[in-house]
Amino acid sequence: MIIDHIGMAISDLDKSKAFYAKALAPLHIELVAEVQGWAGFGRNGKPEFWFGKHEQNQHPMHIAFLAENRKQVDRFYEAALSAGGRDNGKPGFREIYHPNYYGAFIFDPDGHNIEAVCHQEGPA
Repeated sequence: MIIDHIGMAISDLDKSKAFYAKALAPLHIELVAEVQGWAGFGRNGKPEFWFGKHEQNQHPMHIAFLAENRKQVDRFYEAALSAGGRDNGKPGFREIYHPNYYGAFIFDPDGHNIEAVCHQEGPA
């Protein structure tokens, strides 16, 4: 990752924690820290994705999480839908970006465009 961490304001901490815990589990991303009303999700104990309640929510953001393989993208999409996310693009190749770009897009509870993407080469 080229960014140490990212943070965004959300409207409901508990609702967002429940959504992201379920949606990001297929990517092996989990809640690893909570500090002063902010939740930090990451891998191997390092929180890289933070969100918390703030006076003003941010306008919808786009955040793409890296998947290790295409199956993880598929599982992310299903988990995010079952956690209350709204479809913004079913899993599939997005050759407009490059031939191996395989992603899925979901709107989270605050309308942020959340993606899981895999750049794995080879056949589908």
